[in-house]
Amino acid sequence: MSKELGLLNFLCILATIGFLVMIVITAFTAGDILTTDTLFIMTVCLVMAVMFAASPLLYLKSEGKLPIPGMKRVGGSTVSTPGQIAAVAPPMLDAKGRAMPADVKAIVTKFGQAESKEA
Repeated sequence: MSKELGLLNFLCILATIGFLVMIVITAFTAGDILTTDTLFIMTVCLVMAVMFAASPLLYLKSEGKLPIPGMKRVGGSTVSTPGQIAAVAPPMLDAKGRAMPADVKAIVTKFGQAESKEA
């Protein structure tokens, strides 16, 4: 599975570089850069380059190989320094053992743990 993923990431990087090269070629070969056609072609190429670059960049981020400015590594996960808690809390579980959504967890922690009914 990792060979296919590596090949797909490599092809995405090649496509990204290809679209960026098309932007440079268009900029040098076009007489006037500020025409509607030239700006349209450059914009489409830029959007396509961003689309193809997103997948390899997200893969590198998930593997922890892409350093992101403003993010600090704590334990095994990356946590943003401003406004987030540095310690990773265990997930809060509902009665069936499923993880609660973040908004429900915030409400429960705000109002305190609800006491269970005893029958």
